[in-house]
Amino acid sequence: MIRPAQDLSTRCLWLSNLDILHEINLTPTVYLYKPGNHPHSFVAKVLMDALSKVLVPFYPVAGRLRRDDNGRLEINCNNEGVLFIEAETDSEIDDLGDLMLNQEISQLIPSVDYSQGISSNPLFGAQEEKV
Repeated sequence: MIRPAQDLSTRCLWLSNLDILHEINLTPTVYLYKPGNHPHSFVAKVLMDALSKVLVPFYPVAGRLRRDDNGRLEINCNNEGVLFIEAETDSEIDDLGDLMLNQEISQLIPSVDYSQGISSNPLFGAQEEKV
């Protein structure tokens, strides 16, 4: 988990009426870039540091969803952090085709365990894949 770069006070924020109308699920987005001249470990470190810094002004993203005493969804801004995964694949970018959701792309997306309840999953996750 990547936590905010600074300790932040905890609080709860209600979701808007519009936000609570939508089903809670994973929205996968995949961005692919050709590898540069930097070592894999350097790229991962830069991404983790940047993510930690951006979580300071965008602190709700480092929290978890939960239900208040009345059952309304809210964000528990508890600084638990966001998911960051370093992974490696034998696939080549050209193997992924036109980037439509297919078997190769699906293997790059981490699965989410919804059985533990909404409070157990981070609100954001990133995966840096060495290709």
